[in-house]
Amino acid sequence: MWISSFNPIFSVRLKNCDGGNKRTKALKNALEEENNMNKCRREIPIAGRTFLKTLTVLAYLSISSTSSQALAQNQNQGWDAQQTLDDKSFVHPPNDISEAVLAPRYLNMTLSNISADKHWFFHEISDGPVTMDRFSRDFDELGGQFFDYSANRHRNLTIRSNVGIDVVSASDGSRTSIQTPNGSRISNVKFSPDGSTLAFFVHTASETHIYAGDPETGTSRKITDIAVLGNLVTDFEWTGDGKEIATVVIPSGRSTRPVPSTVPTGPQVKHTQDGENMLRTYASLMATPHDEELLEWHATGQLVTINVETGNTENIGSPAMIYGFDFAPNGQYSRVELLEKPFSYIVPVNNFGRVEQIWGRNGNMLADLEKTEMNTGLGDRRPSAPGVAGSGDALQKRQIRWKEDSSGLTYVQAESHTDEKEENNDRVMVWTPPFEDSNISVLYETDSSVSSHGFSNDYGTLFVTETSGSEDDQGQITHRAIDLSDSGQTFVLAQYDSDDFYSNPGTLLMDGGQVPVVNRRRGSPTGGTGLVQTSMDGQSVFFYGHEYNADPMQEGPKNFLDKVAIRTGEKERIYESNNQESYERIVSVIDIDDEEFVVSRETPTETPQSHLLVDGRRTQLTDNVDYTPDLTHAPKRRFVVERPDGFKFMVNVLLPSNYNPGTRLPAMFWFYPREYEDQESYDEAGRTYNKNAFPNFGTRSIQYMTRMGYAVVEPDAPIVGKPGQMNNNYEHDLRNNLAAVIDELDEREIIDRKRLGLGGHSYGAFGTVNAMVHTPFFKAGIAGDGNYNRTFTPLSFQSERRIFWDAKEVYLGMSPFVYANNLTGALLMYHGMHDQNVGTAPDHSPRLFHALNGLGKKAAMYLYPFEDHGPATKETLLDLWGRWAAWLDVHLKGTEEEERRITSDDHQWRD
Repeated sequence: MWISSFNPIFSVRLKNCDGGNKRTKALKNALEEENNMNKCRREIPIAGRTFLKTLTVLAYLSISSTSSQALAQNQNQGWDAQQTLDDKSFVHPPNDISEAVLAPRYLNMTLSNISADKHWFFHEISDGPVTMDRFSRDFDELGGQFFDYSANRHRNLTIRSNVGIDVVSASDGSRTSIQTPNGSRISNVKFSPDGSTLAFFVHTASETHIYAGDPETGTSRKITDIAVLGNLVTDFEWTGDGKEIATVVIPSGRSTRPVPSTVPTGPQVKHTQDGENMLRTYASLMATPHDEELLEWHATGQLVTINVETGNTENIGSPAMIYGFDFAPNGQYSRVELLEKPFSYIVPVNNFGRVEQIWGRNGNMLADLEKTEMNTGLGDRRPSAPGVAGSGDALQKRQIRWKEDSSGLTYVQAESHTDEKEENNDRVMVWTPPFEDSNISVLYETDSSVSSHGFSNDYGTLFVTETSGSEDDQGQITHRAIDLSDSGQTFVLAQYDSDDFYSNPGTLLMDGGQVPVVNRRRGSPTGGTGLVQTSMDGQSVFFYGHEYNADPMQEGPKNFLDKVAIRTGEKERIYESNNQESYERIVSVIDIDDEEFVVSRETPTETPQSHLLVDGRRTQLTDNVDYTPDLTHAPKRRFVVERPDGFKFMVNVLLPSNYNPGTRLPAMFWFYPREYEDQESYDEAGRTYNKNAFPNFGTRSIQYMTRMGYAVVEPDAPIVGKPGQMNNNYEHDLRNNLAAVIDELDEREIIDRKRLGLGGHSYGAFGTVNAMVHTPFFKAGIAGDGNYNRTFTPLSFQSERRIFWDAKEVYLGMSPFVYANNLTGALLMYHGMHDQNVGTAPDHSPRLFHALNGLGKKAAMYLYPFEDHGPATKETLLDLWGRWAAWLDVHLKGTEEEERRITSDDHQWRD
C-alpha cells in the first residue's frame, strides 16, 4: 500500500478569533450521555445498545420534532434577525436550525472497515465539527501544504482527527472500545494483516505516536519511542507478516525550525518560463528563500520500521525529503519517493519534481523506479491543485504494486517507440530482485489501454481490464484473464461497449472483504494488494455492480454480485438486492463461498443500517438514528420542468413538515450550474438517480430552511451548447432555467414569486450573482466562496477550456462584476479567508462588495478566519446559518408580512 501525503487543503493563522456558541442544552446532554456510554459500552449486545442509544437521543428528537411543528412566525422568538446581521462576534441561528446542523449523525456507522480474518470492523468516533481553538493553531503555509509545526504533523492530522475507536463484532454487532490516552485525538486506524491487532495514530498538542490495540480486550499501548513526523507522509504501514510497522519519524539531531530574518533581505522574485505554461491561479504558493528552507526542514524525515512486540526501531537509510513509501510484504525492500530540488514559486508542492526509488532493507538504493519532472503546465501537462486533476506523462509506470509473495513488483507501462507514428502497446511488467534492467520481463501485452491489473492468490492468473478508444470515448471495455503458465491462454470474463450504460457487468471483486465503488465508465477494480477474489477452488471470480432502470423515477437501482467461471465466462447471480421501496448494497464480504455478507439497507424514510446476511436471513448489526425525522418525512416534490426552447430538466422541492397544500411560501433556491452538450447528455447524467435512498443531510444542507417556513427549491441548471462552447449560452440558459422553474412552481401554487431567494456555493455562488444581475426574480441572494470576475482566471476555468484572449466576450459576459450596477435584490456574500480552491481566491468577495457599496446596492459580506473552500468549524457553521436565516427573514419575509393562503378544495400535485 502506497503511503504518501494528504491532498492540500485548508489554511492560514490569524489571531484573536475566539468566541462561538454552545449546543442547545438537549443536544449537549445527549452528547454527554453518548460519551458516558462509550466508556461502558464494552461488549454490550445490540439489543441493549439500541435501548441505551434510544434513551440518549430521545430528548434531542422530542425537542427537534416538537419545535419543527411550530408555525414559522413562532420559531424566531428570542432571536433578532437584524441584530444577528449586525453582530461582529460569532452568532448562532434559531434553535431549530442549530439542532439540525449539530445533530450527531457522526455517531452512525456503516460496517465497511473489515479485518482480514473477517471477525471485526472498526469505527472511528467523531465529536462533531472541529472547534476554532483547534482549527486556529499556528501552522506554516508552504506551496499548498500546511504544517502544524508545534506537533510536527500536517495540519489535516490536527483538525481532521477523532476522539475514539469502537471495534464491532461481525457476528453480533457488539462493541469494544479501544483505550486511548485522555485528552488525545486519534486517526489512521488500520488492522494488522491477520486482523489480530489494530494500530492508530495518537495526537497530542505537541506530538504524534503510534499505538497498537487489541480488538478483543480493548487494551492498547504505545509502540513508538520517537515521535512521528507526519508532514509530507501522513500515514504508516504494516509489513506483510504483521510484525512491524513502517513510518517516518523525526530524524536524530534535527535542527531547530528556521526563523526568518527580521529585516528583509530582498524582494520576492518570479520570472516567466519558456513556452506556454497553462497554469491555474494557485493559492498559498511559496515565495521566498526562507519558504524553501522551511519546506526542506518540514519534509526531511527518517524512514523506520518498528517492531510491534518490542518497540525496537530500525532506521532505513538516512534522513531525506520523503514524499511517500511502500514496503514489500516481507519488509526487505521498499519503494521510496523523494521530493527533489529546485523548488518552485509558481506551482504547488504536489507538482514539484520527485524521484521514486527501490531501496534495500538497509536503505541502499537498488534502482530508480520512476522520475517525475516538475509540472509547470508546459504543453499538454496540466498541474493538479485543489479541485483540479492534473495530467502526467503517458509513458510513466502505472499501477505499481508489490507482489504479495515478495518476489518483486508489477506495473503497467506503455511501450516506447522511437517512431512517433507507431502505436504504443500497453504492457504488464514484472520486476524481480535485485532490480536490475535484466530482471524486467513482460507478462502481457495488448494494443488496448490497461486500466487495471490484478492476480489470483497464487499469481498463476493475471486479470486485466482493457479499454479501447480515446480518453473521452473509451469504446469497448474487456475484462480478461490470462493463464501465466506455459499455455498462456486468455479468457474473456466480460466485454461491453462503454456507451452501453445498462450492460455494464460490474467491477471485479478484490480480495480482502471490502467492496469497491463501481466505476460505470471504466469498470476498473480496486484493491491495495492487487489480488482478485476467487472462489475456493480458484475456478471463478466475482463481479459486483449496479443495475439501473431506464426510468429511475419509477424504479430504483439494484445491486448484484455475479460469480463468473474464468475459463467459460459462465455467470451465476449469487446476490441481488430488492429495489422495491428500499436500497440495499453489499459493504463487506465475510465468506464469498458461503455467500455471507454485510449489507447496508435503507429506504427514503429509514436510515441506513448494516445487516449480516447469512442464508437469506438478515441480522441487524448497527443502531443508527435519524436525527431529523421531520425533514425525512417532510413533503417532497420532484418533477420535470420544460424551458421555452423545449429543453427538459429536473427540480427537487422540500416543503415544511406542517405544510398545507395551497399555501404559497417564500422560497429559497439553491443551485449549481453544469454544462451539457445536448438533452441526451443531460438525461444520461440522471440515470443513476436513486429514488429509494435515505436523504443525506449534513452541516450545510439548505433543506434546514424548511424549519424556518421556506420552501427549498433545488433545480438543475443545465448550460447547453456545442462541445467547448457551452458558455456561449450561459446567460441565456441561466435566465431561462430559472424562469421556467419559477413559472412551474407558481402554477403549482407552491411559492410566492414575490418572495424568492437564490443561493449557491463556489460555482453556484458565481451563478447566484449572475442571476441577480441578469434577472429580476430574486429579492435576496446568498453567495459563498465564489468567483465574480473571470478575467482573474484568464487561462480557463471550470469546464471552459478557451483562454480569455480567445473568448473575451464569453469571459466578460459571464463576469457578474461587470454588471454589478444591475444587481436586483440584497446580496449576502461569505468567503473563507484562506480559500485554497483554484479560481476562488478570497479577494473576489471584497472586490465585488467594494463595487456594490459604491453603487448603492444592498449587500453584506462575512469573511471567516482560517476557513478554506467551505466552512468547517462549529463556530463558523453556526454563524453562517445565523446570518443566512436572518438575511432571508429580513429581505424575504419582512417584519409584518403574513403568508397568503390559497384555498383549493380539489388541489392536486402534478408529479
